[in-house]
Amino acid sequence: MGSANIFVLGLDERNLKTLRDVPHAEEYRFHPLLSREELQGGETPVPELLEKAERELEGASGRIDAIIGYWDFPVSTIMPILCRRFGLPSADLEAVVKCEHKYWSRLEQQKVTDAHPRFALLDLDEPVRPPEGLRYPMWIKPVKSYASQLAFRVTDDAQFQAAAEEIREGIGRIGKAFEYILRRLDLPPEIAAAGGGACLVEEALSGAQVTVEGYSQAGNIRIYGVVDSITYPDSSSFLRYQYPSTLPPHILRRLEDVSQRVIAQIGLDNSTFCIEYFCRPEDGTVSLLEINPRHSQSHAELFEQVDGFPNHHCMISLALGRDPRLPQRRGPYKVAAKWFLRRFQDGRVRHRAKDADIDRLRHTIPGVVDVVPVVDAGMRLSESPQTHNSYSYELAHIYVAADDEQELRQKYDRCVAALDFCVETSETPETTEHDE
Repeated sequence: MGSANIFVLGLDERNLKTLRDVPHAEEYRFHPLLSREELQGGETPVPELLEKAERELEGASGRIDAIIGYWDFPVSTIMPILCRRFGLPSADLEAVVKCEHKYWSRLEQQKVTDAHPRFALLDLDEPVRPPEGLRYPMWIKPVKSYASQLAFRVTDDAQFQAAAEEIREGIGRIGKAFEYILRRLDLPPEIAAAGGGACLVEEALSGAQVTVEGYSQAGNIRIYGVVDSITYPDSSSFLRYQYPSTLPPHILRRLEDVSQRVIAQIGLDNSTFCIEYFCRPEDGTVSLLEINPRHSQSHAELFEQVDGFPNHHCMISLALGRDPRLPQRRGPYKVAAKWFLRRFQDGRVRHRAKDADIDRLRHTIPGVVDVVPVVDAGMRLSESPQTHNSYSYELAHIYVAADDEQELRQKYDRCVAALDFCVETSETPETTEHDE
């Protein structure tokens, strides 16, 4: 039969390396389909991207055995459209959009669970005011966004108005492209009225943050891992993703139950998924934050270091109609994390370690899987929109594995010191704080 030709939307070097670590990788040939820059840079011209992707696929030599993708919008919605066009297995576009449209997702969730915050729709074309029945603190966010962009936590009317104004100015970047996808579906009246340019307002959640990863194949919904999402102190910005979760077994069972019910209700099948939650182990409370109709590529190395294979295996297997199950605890380490080195004030990068020094760091400390600077010397942090959310700026991603959490922290601290970042504000140069 020969190798399977797998076309990857937005294929990048780091994920290509991880894709080559999945079982049976010697049987796969990975081909890039559109570039990451095309898919994630500036305005998102979805019709043009679809046309170009179709031309690339039609011009490909050999069979097209699978089309896959691990990025958020527009990859998550382009993929099922292309798979249907070329007769390949994929999730249904409507189910994907039910996850992606934050308001539609909430309406579906509330049919099968009360494990979610109180919420309301906000029309930015009308005079904005906090929805009746919701209490501060609240989050206000577009019905479609990613990486927490244009998402604001507000505690009073003044902050609410300011956040709504900033969202109004920037919502078109994703909203207009999302409208194109919505027009391909027969929408319920309330979703058609909301469109892609409205906002969701919901009461803020509290507790430990986690992500449940799983897949659905032929109606069989399985959970294969839970990842802790740990934030910086007094911040909503992530410090690290850590696997496996340290939550108690009764909370993990509750998370599995809610996840299976909402995925079944939405009808997401033949797809991986990751669902973000807030949990309060002291009283057993579980609250669903959002559903993503894809696995998290940010967790790939974590699963590989702890379980033996990256979670990309599930995505590929579903696309090829194979068994997507992951092994458990067959990796070289007991715990792994992706750390986010951040700053909470804008500035210009005056210095960081040279690439050759960073390469040596990877080979010097066992368990340092990868160290990826996301800004370079001379760059102003706010000028790189892909590396910041509404509250912080990313400097580097650091992937570390260890035998326990103390060792994990020690390796991370050594990496931060070796990166040697110096960021200059208008007042004075500063190194970056990174401790919890």
